[in-house]
Amino acid sequence: MDGYGLYQLGDEHDALREAVRDLAEKEIAPHATEVDEQERFPAEALAALNKAGFAAPHIAEAYDGQGADSVATNIVIEEVARVCASSSLIPAVNKLGTMNLILGGSEELKKQVLSQIAAGEMASYALSEREAGSDTASMRTRARQDGDHWVLNGTKCWITNAGESSWYTVMAVSNPEAAKPVDGISAFMVHKDDPGFVVGSKERKLGIKGSPTREIHFENCTIPEDRIIGQPGQGLRLALRTLDHTRHSIGAQALGIAQGALDAAVAYVKERKQFGKAIAEFQGIQFMLADMATKVEAARHLVYAAAAKVERGAPDGSFASSAAKTFASDTAMEVTTDAVQLFGGAGYTRDFPVERMMRDAKITQIYEGTNQIQRLVMARSLLRG
Repeated sequence: MDGYGLYQLGDEHDALREAVRDLAEKEIAPHATEVDEQERFPAEALAALNKAGFAAPHIAEAYDGQGADSVATNIVIEEVARVCASSSLIPAVNKLGTMNLILGGSEELKKQVLSQIAAGEMASYALSEREAGSDTASMRTRARQDGDHWVLNGTKCWITNAGESSWYTVMAVSNPEAAKPVDGISAFMVHKDDPGFVVGSKERKLGIKGSPTREIHFENCTIPEDRIIGQPGQGLRLALRTLDHTRHSIGAQALGIAQGALDAAVAYVKERKQFGKAIAEFQGIQFMLADMATKVEAARHLVYAAAAKVERGAPDGSFASSAAKTFASDTAMEVTTDAVQLFGGAGYTRDFPVERMMRDAKITQIYEGTNQIQRLVMARSLLRG
């Protein structure tokens, strides 16, 4: 029996990684420092990703997309994040911003929106509010039907790529009288040109500075009635299913950041000399590198396995997705912190990329469900048996 194909990704996944890494190093990496320093959107990355078909690789061929599976999509996110975390939010959030629609939308709405995303537009996801972060069901944004339109009022916060995206998946309470709050929330596709849609000011952030995070406001925002995703009251349930499909992608982003920091640290310790030899020759340094690499390798397997489980509809997919996100983001924080340590004083300056990677890693423990919430999700899943 030929065992060489045992437990490894297919040749097409390896070829994809090579192509994305090549593109990332040539077209995205040269701008990463400036994107961070100037806190500007990585337009070069968007152009390069769109040209190569990597900006929203998950969109099905039926809507003119690449039809990439979830492991392939994660490889794209990982390889972009390895050089620039801000740029990796382009494919990651395009998936997040369209997944509700893919899981529950009408064919007409899918054709309208997904083909535009495949053609180079971007999508964002609007779930959180200032007083409804982890407690999503307590959101206050309202949607009421008015003839053949829906009218939205309220404010969403922490919206990644807001102001750059054309389409927004928006959760709003359509039935405040619902017996369970979860059953009173609907999902809508809102376009930036819809009347009453207003983009707020940009947050001043610790990391991922190239990806704008803004509030968005709905001031009697009026959209056609066919822009609801699925049935009224399905929104939050679709959102929870969406997060199973995208949490592991944040794991992929964290994994890429960690890999980038590890690669930079390995290269640096071979060059840096103290006591007459490269610091790579010291056992203390070698042990740190070994531990960093072990965690990165473990995170990679968890992230890919979770992606495959969710796509297959495996019963433990939700657990796996939360576990992948939690472990990979904790790993990214540990590995980037260690990388800064290995660079010594130089690691604390902006002359080297590891301080940026450390700042960028932090958010992966917070967004798309804090790691504390992930642990609750996992524990409930275990205790249900």
